Amino acid sequence: MREQVILECTVCKQRNYLSTRDKRKTPEKYTMKKYCRFERKHTLHKESK
Repeated sequence: MREQVILECTVCKQRNYLSTRDKRKTPEKYTMKKYCRFERKHTLHKESK
């Protein structure tokens, strides 16, 4: 069972990406480094509601 998650930039607080994750395998919040087009650099993105 996979669910869609929205990834939000931790620097500018913009919601930039959609991704999916498996709830059973990764119960904690999803984080990854992605490119933020507003900041024009790679930043940490966290799962938001």
